[in-house]
Amino acid sequence: MQPSRLYFICLFAICFLCSALGGTVSTLMSVYLPVAVKDLMGSMDASELSRISAYINALFIFGWAFGGFTWGIIGDSMGRKKSLLLAITCYGLFTVLTGFATTWWAALVCRFLSGFGVGGVAVCSYTLLTEVWPEKSKPIFIGILSIAFPVGIISAGLINYYITSWRSGFMVGVIPLVMAIAGALIIKESEKWLAGRKNNNAGRTKLQIAFSPVHRKELINGSLIYGTMLISLWAIFSWLPTWIQSMISNADAQKARGVSMMLLGMGGIAGGFFSGWLVKAIGLKKSMTIGFATCAIFSFVLFKTNTVFSPVIYLEIAVLSVFFGLNMGILSVYIPQLFPTQIRATATGFSLNVGRLFTGIGVLCVGVMVKVTGGYGNALLIFSMIFIIGLVFVLFIKPKETVYGLH
Repeated sequence: MQPSRLYFICLFAICFLCSALGGTVSTLMSVYLPVAVKDLMGSMDASELSRISAYINALFIFGWAFGGFTWGIIGDSMGRKKSLLLAITCYGLFTVLTGFATTWWAALVCRFLSGFGVGGVAVCSYTLLTEVWPEKSKPIFIGILSIAFPVGIISAGLINYYITSWRSGFMVGVIPLVMAIAGALIIKESEKWLAGRKNNNAGRTKLQIAFSPVHRKELINGSLIYGTMLISLWAIFSWLPTWIQSMISNADAQKARGVSMMLLGMGGIAGGFFSGWLVKAIGLKKSMTIGFATCAIFSFVLFKTNTVFSPVIYLEIAVLSVFFGLNMGILSVYIPQLFPTQIRATATGFSLNVGRLFTGIGVLCVGVMVKVTGGYGNALLIFSMIFIIGLVFVLFIKPKETVYGLH
């Protein structure tokens, strides 16, 4: 029996809100980082503060990557509903506990486990909707789901703008805990997963099937394209507020950090929302080419031409974020449907998260490279140029236009 329209509305609302809150949690520490680390560490020199900040940012991304791998396997084994609800609970709980941390290492552990949960929500929500949503409107609504993350970024900026205390800001983790309870009462298990779990895999694990010759090419190609986007994107997301802080010495720095994150979010919303229509109009490869090329160009402009803060920076951030959102929207629809139901969560989790291992290293290296390169702007410029590598992959890897679920 086909679920009712009301059920689809409620399901999408839960997936969207929990994904948006994942975006909030992901970037909340970035906007509070300059004040949170000082609060946890006390009086220390700038290089030591940058080192600890790098650890906190990088461990969150490592947690996200580990969560993406793990929750994908859990989702294929335990089910889409249970894995999604447990992942939501995980990141909500440890976000709240971050606000109670009294030492930097406690904050480090909480951020790792928050990232672990957020990584699970990213995989499980897309997998669930891919399997249960009506075929006619599936690409549009999954594309819209991709704007949830930038909505969360805006929320993080708003929280920072209006709430001075970073500890109070992290109490936002209570909301996903409430949403997990609501989801337990509303969400139904995927019928495709229920039907497919009885398949005989000849003793092979989900990862073995994903890496089999039948699926290996799609797995590697999807991982390469998504990974190159992540490294540059997260280096910028994690350190942009601190870069802005380094150019402003007065009390306006807090508001400037908040505005910059809100612009990242709003541009991401616009890019993600229109990504599906762009792909339909000019095709997948041309859309990806435009996205990666423009991100590379505007990253260069932003970090190379600005050594003092001016309002022009806001405009450049806004344009750059539109193409961030465009890339996210295209790949969020594309990658989950490369794989069949029996390995969809596992393969999607791998494709979306293997790049995060290198992303975490990149974010960590930004903190280390600040002193070597002469500032945050130069360090971010180096890592943002990885968009060019992504562009090369897009130009030389032929994307698979016909994917599972879109025949």
